[in-house]
Amino acid sequence: MNLNLKNTMSGIFKIRELTSLSFVVLLFLFVGFFNRNFLELNNILLILNDSVVFAMLAMGISFVIISGEIDVSIGAITGLSAAVAGSLIRDGAPWGQAFIIALILGLICGLVNGLGCVYLKIPSIIITLSTGGIIRGIIYVYTEGRWVTAIPEGFINLARVSFMGVSIFYWIALLIAILGTYIITRTRKGRYFAAIGDNITGAVFLGIPVKITKTLAFVFSGLFAAIGGIMFASRVGMVAPIAGAGYEMRAIAACVLGGVSLSGGVGSLVGASIGALIMASIRPILVFLNFTADDDFITGIILILIIVVDALLQQRTVEQARRQRLLAKTQGGVYEKAA
Repeated sequence: MNLNLKNTMSGIFKIRELTSLSFVVLLFLFVGFFNRNFLELNNILLILNDSVVFAMLAMGISFVIISGEIDVSIGAITGLSAAVAGSLIRDGAPWGQAFIIALILGLICGLVNGLGCVYLKIPSIIITLSTGGIIRGIIYVYTEGRWVTAIPEGFINLARVSFMGVSIFYWIALLIAILGTYIITRTRKGRYFAAIGDNITGAVFLGIPVKITKTLAFVFSGLFAAIGGIMFASRVGMVAPIAGAGYEMRAIAACVLGGVSLSGGVGSLVGASIGALIMASIRPILVFLNFTADDDFITGIILILIIVVDALLQQRTVEQARRQRLLAKTQGGVYEKAA
């Protein structure tokens, strides 16, 4: 009985998503111990609703990170889609038309990143850093360096629609996270992303379409960033030319906090959304604990720490795999000699 319970608990905590969720609960309880107001339902709901944009970006970049690459242009894509969707709706365009144009822009940006990385052999950090800068320039030209304001109240109210106190946007993000995780972990083509990130050479030998899959990862990243931009425009009600700046760092941090390995091959969209919840809670935590440190400073520290931890875990995994192979060879040799 005790052995079965031990095996069950061991199985649970090998699942990265549940470990991340446990960390969220413990973090909230820790802060609540010092300030009980933090655990009030309204504050928890506010954090959930505030995490939705980070969640969309984190889920999108998860495809790229799991496949062994990186995308630092998602913050700029978010700003572009927010500016375009907000300005079109302000100028009287139908909402559907504005959404479609913003999503197409995200898809195009992701496709450019994917083609540059996969077919032109440009390192992903270089191509996405470059396209991110270009997109920022496009935003300034498009907006003439001005804020996008006077967005209709009806569009802003869309972000205020809620069910059980949780924004409709968050429910949409949660649904996408569940479906995306199912596709990545339970379908044959969905598992291509992890297979490529884990062992690209082996993936090629198995006949997995590496180039197409990696390109799709960047396309999904751009698409999710565009969705996040539309949500941003509705939630904030105005869009600055620098909207989305620094969001890529928080999205990457959210992914790793949610169990997505920076080395590739491991992770899920549900985990990324849980990590986004942690990132969205940093600022409220600092406020409730009466800290004056900037949340970007804390985010930077967290990112460094999780990169180090991820590297150590990866090194440990490699060493364990080597030991198992050595043990297998040794046992095989002994067996052959005895035979």
